[in-house]
Amino acid sequence: MYCEDGMSTISLRLPDTLLREIEKRASELHVSKAEYIRRALEAMNLDLARKQRDARLKALSPRVREESMRINAEFATIEDAPDA
Repeated sequence: MYCEDGMSTISLRLPDTLLREIEKRASELHVSKAEYIRRALEAMNLDLARKQRDARLKALSPRVREESMRINAEFATIEDAPDA
């Protein structure tokens, strides 16, 4: 459900062991369970975004390397040219 204050409400079922762990950790941090869960979800979203960015960069890396090697070869040809 979407609210006017920019905050939405959801309902979810959690295993009792997980809920107890959330309660314990939230208490240690002196935050509500809801705040603890919000922070956990935000951290997970950031981590996932970082992993996706890293995967995209890793996938592009060989293409960038190939292009760099091609350009380096062109510069090497130019540098070796007698009229350069």
